[in-house]
Amino acid sequence: MTMLDSMRQHKAILKWSLGIVVVAFVVLYIPSFLRNGGINGITGAQSNDVIATVDGHDLIAQDYQRMYAQQLAQMRQSYGGNIDENMLKQLGVGQRIIQQMIEEAAVVAEANRLGLRVSDAELRERIIHMPGFQQNGVFIGDAAYRQILQMQRPPLRPAEFEDQFRRVLLGDKLREAVTSWVSVSDADVDAEYRKRNEKVKVDLAVFTADKFRAGIEPTDAELQAQFNAHQDTYKMPEKRRVKYLSIDAEGLKAKMTASPQEIEARYKDNIQTYSTPEQVRASHILLKTEGKDEAAVRKTAEEILKRAKAGEDFAALAKKYSEDDSNKDKGGDLDYFGRGIMAKEFEDAAFAMQPGQISDLVKTQFGFHIIKVVDKKAATTRSLDEVRPQIEEQIKLEKAQAEASKIAEAVAKDLKNPADLDRAAAARGLRTGDSGLFARDEPLAGLGFAPAVSSEAFTMQVGKVSGELRTNQGLAFIALTEIKPPYVPKLDEVKSKVRDDVVRLKAVELAKAKAAAFAQSAAKGNFAAAAKAAGVDVKTTDFVTRGAALPEVGVNGAVDDAIFGLQPGGTTGPIATENAVVVAQLKERQDIKPETMAAERDTLRNELLQQRQQAFFAAYMNKAKQKMKISYNESTIRTLLGS
Repeated sequence: MTMLDSMRQHKAILKWSLGIVVVAFVVLYIPSFLRNGGINGITGAQSNDVIATVDGHDLIAQDYQRMYAQQLAQMRQSYGGNIDENMLKQLGVGQRIIQQMIEEAAVVAEANRLGLRVSDAELRERIIHMPGFQQNGVFIGDAAYRQILQMQRPPLRPAEFEDQFRRVLLGDKLREAVTSWVSVSDADVDAEYRKRNEKVKVDLAVFTADKFRAGIEPTDAELQAQFNAHQDTYKMPEKRRVKYLSIDAEGLKAKMTASPQEIEARYKDNIQTYSTPEQVRASHILLKTEGKDEAAVRKTAEEILKRAKAGEDFAALAKKYSEDDSNKDKGGDLDYFGRGIMAKEFEDAAFAMQPGQISDLVKTQFGFHIIKVVDKKAATTRSLDEVRPQIEEQIKLEKAQAEASKIAEAVAKDLKNPADLDRAAAARGLRTGDSGLFARDEPLAGLGFAPAVSSEAFTMQVGKVSGELRTNQGLAFIALTEIKPPYVPKLDEVKSKVRDDVVRLKAVELAKAKAAAFAQSAAKGNFAAAAKAAGVDVKTTDFVTRGAALPEVGVNGAVDDAIFGLQPGGTTGPIATENAVVVAQLKERQDIKPETMAAERDTLRNELLQQRQQAFFAAYMNKAKQKMKISYNESTIRTLLGS
């Protein structure tokens, strides 16, 4: 194996290792300007602009930009070159990165408070033993180590990586220090195993409220009683009104041009964006070797391989024998993947095969794999002519946004009070308008849904003028003109909603009465015959576990508790859901096998232990953060997120 081949292998493995650098937590508080923001990639802010300060430590835009670029590069490598920033915006990647930066900084601050440290020697020891930096169990050397970091997208300097990894190790020490006492008993494990694996098959008679709505006409007294008893339900939220000055970037775009030279240069600079790497879709059966007799595992794998090559259903074999829990229930399907995702041995075998072929045994660090290739997609690059309209629109929009920002900068200098909005707009041919009263989650007249505007409006004072804010059309400045506090409305304002609630509740009561009569009849005789007499269809499920969606019911904990408490032939009483009443009869129970539960107990115990430790650590950090001084630079955050 050449050094380049080695580094390619290590680069693929290192991707997982580097993934732990971005520490994810259960976030219990997200500022509104993060929750409502969009995303504008890595542009717009200076590298040293401060995003937030956590106990005296500044988080700067440069670190956000690096993490964002890493995320974008990894997603493009994993899912193809067509991943763009609009897709990352839909996924909320920018918000999550900032949240992670703040959480990581809080962890480091708390670890420092407790006097925890990671020495240089400890850091070095952990790095040289990372799988991504080893070959045949030996550290690959400093030169190759630096080359691998340079091969990351974007490239990493050793000092950057080591600083990130030191913080990860420090976080590990803190988690170990505060969660080492957490344990999971055998009883807890067994109860969870039963909860996940016990299965039942049931007949369901569902009396939906909608079938009983006809003819229900609530009286005025009933409407008044419902309203009086549930006034908080009908309480109107706080609403606000703003005057706005709008800079229409979409309108400016019509005046912009993109030259052929600009379009071609943009295409060449971003050729990866328009390229999709070669991909293969495969299924596999994995037999793990860790902690087992490898020769015995190989023998079992060879027997399964013979059956697969003899024509047995591959998916059925995977469901029965594969030890890869992430996909065995899908028949071992791994979906499409490109190079650099799987272990090198697995990848080499899969990409060398043709659709329909089944591999010989493939050995990786995980065990023995049997691979079946389902489909292949050749690498493709969209031509300049194909993407020219898209690039032209992008360039024109960027120019329009730049022009809008230039106008906004000039406008901002002229705005001191609300009256200045009209003067500034008239001087530049811009539009002003009145939003009308709106709640936090409602659209604004003339601007539509504008989260940044709403967020600002609900934090500012009457008579004040905002800085520039992003809208779907471009940029805006606002002045708050009215605040209408929350209030309990008169019945007439919400009469339609109250009427719907009363009709629904009366329909549910009628359904309950019908279901109760049916339940008594079904308990004495034939469930299906009783259902027919009641005019309701019987829905029979397959074997289902708790939490499964039931026909016409969906997921319902009360129904689960009732049916899993029955013995075969037993019938529940009426169980009310929000819009229906259910009666169920247990047809068959599929109990767990003690030997299977015993075999999986350790794996489940580790999973439950991790869940409990993560939950406790999240609660611990939430309390720790309450004692920290954490400040946010909303201007920088909005610039980064494009909000």
